Amino acid sequence: MSLETMWEGLQQAIHLIVTGDPALVEITLRSLQVSFYAILTASAIGVPIGAVIGLKEFLGKRLVKTIFTTLIGVPTVSLGLFLYLLLSRSGPLGFLQLMYTIQGISIGQALLVIPIIVSFTTSATESRDIRLRDLARTLGASELETSIAVLREASSAIALAVVAAFNRAFAELGIALIIGANIRGLTRVMTTTIALQNAMGETALCIALSIILLVIVFALNILTGNIGAIVNTLRKDY
Repeated sequence: MSLETMWEGLQQAIHLIVTGDPALVEITLRSLQVSFYAILTASAIGVPIGAVIGLKEFLGKRLVKTIFTTLIGVPTVSLGLFLYLLLSRSGPLGFLQLMYTIQGISIGQALLVIPIIVSFTTSATESRDIRLRDLARTLGASELETSIAVLREASSAIALAVVAAFNRAFAELGIALIIGANIRGLTRVMTTTIALQNAMGETALCIALSIILLVIVFALNILTGNIGAIVNTLRKDY
């Protein structure tokens, strides 16, 4: 691709963004919706699990932590293939009819990022556990009150884990492509559209979506850098 072609594609992409191209807006909103649902699900499952692992001592704890840490690096295409075998019409969970739906993609993304939330939450609670527990017990706090105090102190780090998980889910391709099949108007999201349009030689929409994707991720990274201060401020207020 020549520089002239790239420049023309960039100009067309900026035009699509500025004019609010309907297809561009639709795909962006669907991507945000899918990843938002995924993070809600993953947080509801991952934060409690990570808190329990971090706060409690039990046989095999190190192994459990190692398993979740290892799962952080699972390839999205491998997880997508596994889910396809489960959710396809002939699969054991085919009756749920989640194939080629945004709900199916959200579940897949949730499974992808749960290990991130669990591992980060575990590390956050463990790093604040020992000294805070000793102090709380010295002040006569119960085990439940001590655990709540630890989680409050770890809340900013847990929030960072959720933001990191959203970044991972929002930018993934394998699950969205295998489970969603990139169906126009139904399951087409930003990453699958970029892959398809690039293969078709439609660079303008690819560049526009890439710009929006990078802007959203960049904004979340800025939020990540300031989220600790935000959480601490809210904690003081309430």
